[in-house]
Amino acid sequence: MSTDLLDAAFGSYMKTFDTANGGFGGAPKFPAAMSLEFLLRYHKRTGEDRALAVVTHTLDKMANGGIYDQLGGGFHRYAVDAIWLVPHFEKMLYDNAQLIRVYLHAYQVTGNEFYKRIAVETLEYIRREMLDESGGFYSTQDADSEGEEGKFFVWTPEEIAEILGEKDAAEFCTFYDVTASGNFEGANILNVKNSVAIAPGSDSRARLFAEREKRIKPGRDEKVLTAWNGLMLAAFADAAAVLGNEEYLQVAKRNAVFIRTELQKDGRLLRTWKEGSAKLNGYVEDYANVADGLIVLYQVSGDVNYLVEARRLADLMITEFWDEENGGFFFTSNDHEELIVRNKDFYDNATPSGNSVAADVLLRLAKLTGEDKYERFAMTTLRLAATQLRRHPQGFGRTLSALEFHLGVTREIALLGQRESSLASDVLQRYLPDAVIAISSDVKEDSQVVSFLAERSQIDGKPTAYVCRDYVCERPVTTTEGLAALL
Repeated sequence: MSTDLLDAAFGSYMKTFDTANGGFGGAPKFPAAMSLEFLLRYHKRTGEDRALAVVTHTLDKMANGGIYDQLGGGFHRYAVDAIWLVPHFEKMLYDNAQLIRVYLHAYQVTGNEFYKRIAVETLEYIRREMLDESGGFYSTQDADSEGEEGKFFVWTPEEIAEILGEKDAAEFCTFYDVTASGNFEGANILNVKNSVAIAPGSDSRARLFAEREKRIKPGRDEKVLTAWNGLMLAAFADAAAVLGNEEYLQVAKRNAVFIRTELQKDGRLLRTWKEGSAKLNGYVEDYANVADGLIVLYQVSGDVNYLVEARRLADLMITEFWDEENGGFFFTSNDHEELIVRNKDFYDNATPSGNSVAADVLLRLAKLTGEDKYERFAMTTLRLAATQLRRHPQGFGRTLSALEFHLGVTREIALLGQRESSLASDVLQRYLPDAVIAISSDVKEDSQVVSFLAERSQIDGKPTAYVCRDYVCERPVTTTEGLAALL
């Protein structure tokens, strides 16, 4: 497999890119988080500015559209039109998990504070509405309240004037496209059509949000699904790294504990949890997504136990789901109740396929642990996906990202010393999709798990960074300037 595959995929995205409205194709329009993630990585490796422009234009249009909840944060499921205005109002955990990370990464790449704001508002929405007190994340928030789709979210000019007063209301309505005739069944979905208008003070948004909180809320599906929790675990851990936010790290850690204590039986993952009881055998996507989230959490926390657990789940994936005859991972485990046919899924739909996340996880485990066997399983999986990927690249966003990691030059970054060091935060705040990161305050202990920590030591007792490419290391550095030069 060569980077020609990735170039062809980029070409395919350019053909279907909606230059006016962002996104790909026409109506209905889905927020293609995995595709945008691939294009960011493609831009990083190749320097292709058009790839970045596709991402930023799409992120701008979505965040200003009705598909984004302008008052409460979080993204609705998709837009029924091509301009991101009228959403299907349901909010899905998996969409928001993936979009949080795209906005965080776009913020890292561009420095644009707007992307950071959207990521933070979405994280706060999840904390407020979708987090069970035991640490698990709920699945979905419904589209309807009081029997009407979108009722909770829409406004009339009169309602706004009553809360804000005429002057502030006029400013707010101009900015958020609120008119007497409305844009949705006589009412208004807030969206930013006219971004050169003066943005209303955050106080106006806060007052309307507080008023909206008094409305009857849409119902919530309080099932906790393991695979989707893995996605959101990765999002909070990533946010903790990029934003240096300790609270987000605690949310991620609590979720990891929840998964370990509530969603496992005899060391095996279960699929779903509600009101204190879990059931159903986990599928390959459950194992892959949780392992993925744990690797992200390991890289930001430096706690090697998360990596040990990620590796244990990856080993189970191989023993319980691997197709010995043809390669790739079955959807169900060997000991699942007998099915006429055991399916294998490679297609990255609204959520990534178990196979693409598995390949991604195994490639990174190979780099972290130095165990080649993980790379062999990953490569077989990617080769199996490649035939379909060639024909329909846009159905394989997560697979393309895994290929970007595999085909590019990868780096191993060892950070010795405390996690709070300026060297560690400097690395964690950068966009480094081509790197695996190990923070260690106890090299002797951690090097038993992470191979490239072996025989490393701090210089003069200072926090020290080693930057290696395919295990060939530059001279270690102890200053952020020295580190910046290497990165």
